[in-house]
Amino acid sequence: MIKHGPIQQPFTFTHWSRKSYAVFNSLKAEVRIGVLALACIILTIPGKTLGIGSGSSHLVGVTNEDDDDGGMLSDAVLLDSISDHLDLKGVVVSAQRTPVLQSDLMRSVQVISSSDILRSPSPDIAGLLQSARGVDIRKRGGFGVQADVGIRGGTFDQTMVLLNGVNITDPQTGHHNLNIPVDIHSIERIEVLRGSAARLFGPNAFSGAVNIITKEPGSTGFTASLSGGQNGYGNLSISSGWSMGKTEHHLSLSGMTSDGYRHNTDFNTANAYYRGLFDLGGVRLDAQAGYHQKAFGANGFYSPRFPDQFEETTTGFVSLSLIPFKIENLSMNSYWRRHGDRFELFRHEAPEWYHHHNHHLTDVAGFASNYSIMNKFGQTSLGVDYRFEHIYSNVLGYPLSSGKAVTGYDDVDYTHSFERSGFSMFAEHTAFLGPFSISGGVLAYLNAELDKRFSLFPGIDIGWQFNQHWRWYSSMNRTLRLPTFTDLFYSGPTNLGNPDLQPERATSLETGIKGMYGILSVEVTAYRRWGRQMIDWVRYPSDELWLSMNHTIVNTSGVEAYLDMPLRTLPGNPMLSLQYMFTYIDKQSDEYVSNYALDHLRHKVDITINVDITRRLGGRLLVSWRDRAGAYLLYADGAFQQMQPFESYMLADVRIHYDIKRFRLFVDGTNLFNTHYTDIANLPQAGRWVVAGVMFKSLR
Repeated sequence: MIKHGPIQQPFTFTHWSRKSYAVFNSLKAEVRIGVLALACIILTIPGKTLGIGSGSSHLVGVTNEDDDDGGMLSDAVLLDSISDHLDLKGVVVSAQRTPVLQSDLMRSVQVISSSDILRSPSPDIAGLLQSARGVDIRKRGGFGVQADVGIRGGTFDQTMVLLNGVNITDPQTGHHNLNIPVDIHSIERIEVLRGSAARLFGPNAFSGAVNIITKEPGSTGFTASLSGGQNGYGNLSISSGWSMGKTEHHLSLSGMTSDGYRHNTDFNTANAYYRGLFDLGGVRLDAQAGYHQKAFGANGFYSPRFPDQFEETTTGFVSLSLIPFKIENLSMNSYWRRHGDRFELFRHEAPEWYHHHNHHLTDVAGFASNYSIMNKFGQTSLGVDYRFEHIYSNVLGYPLSSGKAVTGYDDVDYTHSFERSGFSMFAEHTAFLGPFSISGGVLAYLNAELDKRFSLFPGIDIGWQFNQHWRWYSSMNRTLRLPTFTDLFYSGPTNLGNPDLQPERATSLETGIKGMYGILSVEVTAYRRWGRQMIDWVRYPSDELWLSMNHTIVNTSGVEAYLDMPLRTLPGNPMLSLQYMFTYIDKQSDEYVSNYALDHLRHKVDITINVDITRRLGGRLLVSWRDRAGAYLLYADGAFQQMQPFESYMLADVRIHYDIKRFRLFVDGTNLFNTHYTDIANLPQAGRWVVAGVMFKSLR
C-alpha cells in the first residue's frame, strides 16, 4: 500500500509484500521513500540514479552523467551528498535481536556510515572508532597496528567485537580484538552499541559492542586505493564486487607498511577478505572468510624496560549463515576463528637467561540460531548460541602431558593448553504501543566450569516518542564477562594469574533523549553501571607481585552529549558535529593497590567539520581534546621513578579530497599540532604524520 499527503510531501510505504523487503515489514513502521533510500544506501553501495534534494526528503533526479566541465560524479561523491541531506533515523541497526529503525531505538547506538569512512583521515578501524561517542581507543604504534577499544570507562577486555553479527572477540586477550581481516574500503558501516549487551550478544558484551558490517556482495564494482607518506608509510588496497547467475561476491586485498615513527615501531600488515551470497534453491547462504597478518616492532609496548620487543599475529576466520526462504524469520550461522600470536621480548640479541619466545594458538568455534515470530502483541525472538574456546601455549593454560610442536619451529613446543565452552539461550519480545515501545528479554547462560554454572541476565528497554521530533529512551540490563586466558594464567617475575577467577558481573542503567530542534540534531545520555566481582591486577603496598583477583568493586557513571548542526550560511555548507563524554569511576579496592580500571578517559570532546567547498573539493577536520584520569609509574634513565599523572592533550586530524571523474585525490594529516602525548604508561604516541593518495572507483 502507498499513501501520500499533498503533492509536495514524500511518498510513504506502510506495507511490504515482496520478500526482499521483509525486514521493513517486520518493523511495522512507516518508511518514507527518502528514508528507505538511505537504508538501502547504508546496506549497499548507492544506485546510479538515486538523488535527494537539499534540505528535505523530496526526491529529485540525480544521475551519474558527465557534468558541465567534463567531470563525472563518482559513487563516493553521491554517497557524501546524499548522506549529508538525510537523517540517519531510517537506518536499520542490530541493537536488538529484532531489526529496528535507528529512530525507534531504545538504546544508545551510533552508526559510523559509509560517508564517514570515505571522509576519515584514518586508514584503519581503530582510527574510525576513536571519535565515536563513549569510545576510548588506546593505540600502540602507528595507524592502530596494536590498539585497544574500551567503551564507557570499560577496559579493553570488556568490549565485544562482531563482524556482520558474528562474535570474533579474542579469548586470549582484548589486545587482539581489533585484529580484523577487513580493509576499511570493504566496510559499509560500523554500529557502536554503548552499554551492557549480554542479553543481545552473549557473555563479554560487558560495557558495549562494536558490530562491523561489510558491503553487500555484488554491489560495489571495483575500487582501488594507493597512498604513501612520512616514515616510509605505504598502503595499497583493491576490492571488487560482482554477480554470477544466482550468486554475488565481494573480494578485497590490502596491505600497509611503515618504518615507524621511532626506533622499533616499524610494521607490516596484510588483509584478505571474501564474502559471497548464494541462492541454493530454498536456502540463502551467506559465506565469509578472511585472513589477517601483521608484524610490528613493539618498543616498550608492554613494558618500558624492554625496547626491543617484537610481535607477529595471524588471524583466520570463516563463517556460514543460512536463511531458509520459506522461513525468512529463521537464521542460523556457524563460525571458526584461529589466532596465532608470537611475542618476542628480545627481537635481536637476547640475553642468556631468555630461553624462548611466547607462542599462542587460539581457536574459537560456535553456532547460533535466531527465530522471530510476529503476532498481534509485537515480535518475539528466540535464540541459542554455543561457543567453544581453546588455546595451545607455552605460557598460558594447564601443563600438557606431552608437548605439541609449534609450526615452523623445530625446537619449540606448546607445553600448556586450556579449553572452555558456554551455551546461551535468548528470549526477547518487542512491542510498539502507540508512541511507546518496549523490549524485554533474558539471557540464560550455562557454563559447567564456573562456580555458578547457570545464570540469568535479564534486561528491559523502553522508548517514548512524545512528539514528532523528540524521543526518550531508557534501559536496564545485567551483564557478565568471562576472564581472558591471560587473566587466568599469565605468570611472570612480577605477575601471578588466577585459574579460579569467576566472571565479572554488572547491572547497568541508562536514560537519554534525542531529537531535532530546528536544524539541530541532539542526543544526551546519562548512565550508571554497578560492577562486582571485577577482575583486576592488584597488589599489597608492601609487595611487588601483582595478583589477578575477583576483588575490586567498580561503579561507573557518565554523560554523553551530541550535537549536529548544518552551517548553511557559510561557504561550502559545512556540517558541524560536537560530542562530549564525561566518565567517573568510583572504585573500592580496600587495602590493595589497583593496576587497571582507573586510567579511563575522564573527559573527551570531539569537534568534526565536514565541508564541500565545490562539487569536487571537500574535506573533514576533526579536533579532539582528551583528559585521562589516573597516573602511571614513570620510567626514565633505566629505572622507574615517581608517579606521573596523565596529561590532557589536543589533537587535530584532517582530510582534503578532490574528485576527478572516477578518481579521488586525497591528503591526510594526523596530529597536525605535533602534540606530544601519552595514552598508555611510558609510551609516547606518533607526532605529525602526513599521507597522500588516490582512490579509483568504477561505476556499475
